[in-house]
Amino acid sequence: QVDRYLYHMRLSDDVLLDVMARFQAEMVKGLGRDTNPTATVKMLPSFVRSLPDGSEKGDFLAVDLGGSQFRAHRVKVFDDGKQSSQLESKFYPTPKEIIQGNAAELFDYVADCLLDFMETKNLKHKKLPLGFTFSFPCKQTKLEEGVLLAWTKHFKVRGVQDTDVVSSLRKALQKHKASFVPAGDVDVLALVNDTVGTMMTCGYDDQRCEVGLIIGTGTNACYMEEMRHIDLVEGDEGRMCINTEWGAFGDDGALDDLRTEFDRELDLGSLNPGKQLFEKMISSLYLGELVRLILLKMAKEGLLFNGEVSTALLTKGKIEMKHVSAMEKYKEGLSNTKEILTELNLLPSEEDCIAVQHVCTIVSFRSANLCAAALAAILTRLRENKKLLRMRTTVGIDGGLYKTHPQYAKRLHKVVRRLVPNCDVRFLLSVSGSGKGAAVVTAVAYRLAAQRKQIDATLAPFLLSLEALREVKKKMRTELEYGLKRETQASATVKMLPTYVCGTPDGTEKGKFLALDLGGTNFRVLLVKIRSGRRRSVQMYNKIFAIPLEIMQGTGEELFDHIVQCIADFLEYMGIKGARLPLGFTFSFPCRQASIDKGTLVGWTKGFKATDCEGEDVVDMLREAIRRRNEFDLDIVAVVNDTVGTMMTCGYEDPNCEIGLIAGTGSNVCYMEDMKNIEIVEGNEGKMCINTEWGGFGDNGCIDNIRTKYDKEVDEGSLNPGKQRYEKMTSGMYLGEIVRQILIDLTKHGLLFRGQISESLRKRDIFETKFLSQIESDRLALLQVRRILQQLGLDSTCEDSIIVKEVCGAVSKRAAQLCGAGLAAIVEKKRENRGVEHLKITVGVDGTLYKLHPHFSRVLRETVKELAPQCDVTFMLSEDGSGKGAALITAVAKRLHNVGQK
Repeated sequence: QVDRYLYHMRLSDDVLLDVMARFQAEMVKGLGRDTNPTATVKMLPSFVRSLPDGSEKGDFLAVDLGGSQFRAHRVKVFDDGKQSSQLESKFYPTPKEIIQGNAAELFDYVADCLLDFMETKNLKHKKLPLGFTFSFPCKQTKLEEGVLLAWTKHFKVRGVQDTDVVSSLRKALQKHKASFVPAGDVDVLALVNDTVGTMMTCGYDDQRCEVGLIIGTGTNACYMEEMRHIDLVEGDEGRMCINTEWGAFGDDGALDDLRTEFDRELDLGSLNPGKQLFEKMISSLYLGELVRLILLKMAKEGLLFNGEVSTALLTKGKIEMKHVSAMEKYKEGLSNTKEILTELNLLPSEEDCIAVQHVCTIVSFRSANLCAAALAAILTRLRENKKLLRMRTTVGIDGGLYKTHPQYAKRLHKVVRRLVPNCDVRFLLSVSGSGKGAAVVTAVAYRLAAQRKQIDATLAPFLLSLEALREVKKKMRTELEYGLKRETQASATVKMLPTYVCGTPDGTEKGKFLALDLGGTNFRVLLVKIRSGRRRSVQMYNKIFAIPLEIMQGTGEELFDHIVQCIADFLEYMGIKGARLPLGFTFSFPCRQASIDKGTLVGWTKGFKATDCEGEDVVDMLREAIRRRNEFDLDIVAVVNDTVGTMMTCGYEDPNCEIGLIAGTGSNVCYMEDMKNIEIVEGNEGKMCINTEWGGFGDNGCIDNIRTKYDKEVDEGSLNPGKQRYEKMTSGMYLGEIVRQILIDLTKHGLLFRGQISESLRKRDIFETKFLSQIESDRLALLQVRRILQQLGLDSTCEDSIIVKEVCGAVSKRAAQLCGAGLAAIVEKKRENRGVEHLKITVGVDGTLYKLHPHFSRVLRETVKELAPQCDVTFMLSEDGSGKGAALITAVAKRLHNVGQK
């Protein structure tokens, strides 16, 4: 009979899955900037950005307003590796005249109670941070501020709505200032909702806890949401706890099909009709009343108590949640039911008692079902955010209904697990409630503020002011001049090597050319066919060969024999072993040239260390190796630096290109200089390309003022300490290593990876520059950053990932700015050479850092624009400068040679 009567209160799994989908849609609405104003589920940002990580410590106060009692707490948190804490509390009543009075009375009362608590605990002379748990919907714009949106749970204090409750509490404390020791200000550091407090309390004991749930007088849930989904708060990095305020779910009619006549009647008789409709179907404040309304109607219809209706049954609030819980007890439920009904002046039969017990079960079961459906929606969203097929997580729970009702917890767990079978959920009961949570939030805020300070201090030396960059540009200009002058060239750090490339392509080049490209861990051989005239084109065929480490760091003879072996393989592969083709050799290491086909190696860079090469002519070494093999012959026309090749490739497309820049594994620039300025080469007519080899800039100490301790560590651990200092601050080969050194330092200070330096983080060069590019990509969610770090053997939290991303950003931004400052010195020199007010010029660029890093090219361009405002610089990406470029140089050299012969 009861089942038929309350048929609409029994919800099938299909209905619950539907409620779950409706709630998910409401969450999305609440998170969207445009849809939030009309959303019923307000999804309020709490500005709690981090869960406890176990390193929190200190002494904190907390006050807790929102339940049937007001509570004051002192929480001591110990950083002893055991997550231990100590809690002392005192409870104060919340009299009706206070919770339905005015603002001043309420906050004075809170301040009085806090003062009393500090006195009893002998804390009046201590300056302690305070966390304020305020269990009502608030709109927060920061952690220590909250504007009350609406009262709930029988609270109706005048003059509080739409005001900041933290400043009201501060004012009330200010009034009592005389009672405190002069310095003993209590400062409110965090305003926390009880739901968030519950999550944080449980999160202190279980770091998997990222959902908080309250099922008591009121009901609510919170969880950690990805910042990129929270439109109402600036920034995309990290996570923030969202207080859903789910009690208002259905206020727009979304649950009308599930609400019964009893729900409607209960709502009409409440303090806030039409509001908090979901809460009115779930929370303990209303379930007793719901049972009373059902029993009343059944009695009136003659289905109970022989149709007798007592005055007690007609009185609102006569049946409370404690009665419902008692009636549902497993063994003594029936006798309890008889006793309770008798107290209500009813004369129940045994059938009446069984029926009433059944009504109670249906009402509380529906509450658990609805609660489970909304919670399942939150868990599904968390799992989807993390892109996991299966998720393990913990839900922190508090509230009288969950704790005291005999069957509620079991029912809730069961239904949740049925609705989200791919989530392994642990339910953790909050022992010390939301008060401790406020203290934990305050402790976390304290920890984050201290960490922020340390991280800012660590990264401060990487932030270069405009003044510092102008200084770098000025010094670079001075060094460029030293390198060009005969008397200072020998001691100059920027070598300004003449390349004997005296022209850029004019479009008449044609023929077949070979090109070799040696400059990194790979070696390429190319056949390049150049056509001139109307059908001008460049066709290329190439093959890539690896250079093993033992050859990079073996003898010179072994290295060049390996190169010739690779050439032989390629000629065989292309079927051109018999032809004596002109060859351009891209050799991307500093060389001193006496002519276009003579290049003496000044010193190895980029990890090469082959013996008996420095001071030798690399063209001779290549010819020797070809002779030793005695299989083919080649006409070596030009030895080329990759930077020059880059300039030439772009020059083939744009005659305005007179500068080449490499920003990749290494860093270098070349440009066309007027012959009259190059004192170390005879002749004053025309121009010649100068390979600056600017990586050595600063080797004389001129930029020591901007080098950090991390730069020095990277330099000391490199193959060539004290050399190529500018390159070590700007090139891809070293940026990852700078990042690694910073990460180690931050980890030692306990700011990263829980203070644990993993084995992989100890390995040199583990942090490749490609990881910087990936980590800094704007499209990359923190989840993917965590995956990259996991590949490196670094088990990171969400907060760790944010810090790592910030470190990468600081290091790569500085690299781009320094590179830009150096380039600004060169374009300014070009402008002065031409004697013009305004220069229009193109820079040919190559290198993985410039091409693949998400921000490097933009920062570089902005810096050049800022430091050389009279130059209009176009950046052109080079297509294979070291291959195609080498062939073009060979072609130009052949053309000029032929002109010279004629």
